[in-house]
Amino acid sequence: MSTSENLLQTPLHELHLRLGARMVPFAGYAMPVQYGEGLVAEHNHCRSAAALFDVSHMGQVKLVGAGAAAALESLVPVDVIGLEPGRQRYGFFTNASGGILDDLMIARPPAQAGFGDLLLVVNAGCKADDIQHLQTNIGTRCAVVPMPEQALLALQGPQAVTALARLAPGVAALSFMDAAVFELAGARCFVTRSGYTGEDGFEISVPEAQAVKLAEALLAQPEVKPAGLGARDTLRLEAGLCLYGHDIDSGTSPIEAGLQWAIQAVRRPGGARAGGYLGSAALERQLSAGAPSRRVGLVGVERVPVREGAAIVDINGHALGKVTSGTITPTLDQAIAMGYVPVNRAHPQGEVYVEVRRQRLPMRITPMPFVPHRYRR
Repeated sequence: MSTSENLLQTPLHELHLRLGARMVPFAGYAMPVQYGEGLVAEHNHCRSAAALFDVSHMGQVKLVGAGAAAALESLVPVDVIGLEPGRQRYGFFTNASGGILDDLMIARPPAQAGFGDLLLVVNAGCKADDIQHLQTNIGTRCAVVPMPEQALLALQGPQAVTALARLAPGVAALSFMDAAVFELAGARCFVTRSGYTGEDGFEISVPEAQAVKLAEALLAQPEVKPAGLGARDTLRLEAGLCLYGHDIDSGTSPIEAGLQWAIQAVRRPGGARAGGYLGSAALERQLSAGAPSRRVGLVGVERVPVREGAAIVDINGHALGKVTSGTITPTLDQAIAMGYVPVNRAHPQGEVYVEVRRQRLPMRITPMPFVPHRYRR
């Protein structure tokens, strides 16, 4: 795919070109899908060392005001009020029927850090709608401030901490989902120990004017190589992580998606702040009675890739569901996929079939992640 003139560019666009990236359109941006060594090499380097991803297309939004946490709880079934300064949490916006409008990261920056009372990172393809959703529903209770002047870098892999600690030794003290402010290559940055690969790593919000300097400083570390969207997708799939618009969407509930772990007890029926968010009645019914379908992991008996949209059927060809993501995993060298099946067919080691080019390929339901997470707890 070639880029067109109307695509947006991240602050690192010229650096990507200098590094030999193949650029593709993604969520309205020209983004690097891979560099010269290719997707598999980038994937494996992230698993063994450290990979640097440009994720500046994502939306960053700060909420400012003493009532920001309570306000946000009217839009997400997540404990935001109880989120401590210097911590981050995964969540999702829900609609009136309990579907997922978007998933997001919610951080409470340290006091007086200058990054708002809450800092949100939302998906690129949803950010305009998310900002409108926030402004419409809670804009009178707190200030909703988009931050397009901030770039976002993700440094991921088991040696990410080694590389980043050369620039700021204090990052080594962070644990998974901790958040703090550090000076990196002369830039004041908001850093979380988190990511989208299943590996240890960091996401770094940096002023766009200083993003290239920071990226070059990180790429100068011997452990670090650049990686594109292709490797980011295979890594997150191996980690069993959802991609919005594919594995989850406005018609999918968090319970169906297996994300009920992100709904803390205080927001569930019987909790001190149960309900009070869009779709709470529908989600509370599913929390009590279960959902009709469930997202499952699938491993191919044969080494044939299955792709999004492929039908999942039983041995007699009766429809069960569909594949939402799939690949040949570089780490395991197997066909893996995620998809939805009726809850009574979602048992581990159960066999289903996926239709690929008029053939039915056997796959086994397996627990996720496919590759164990290596977060620093």
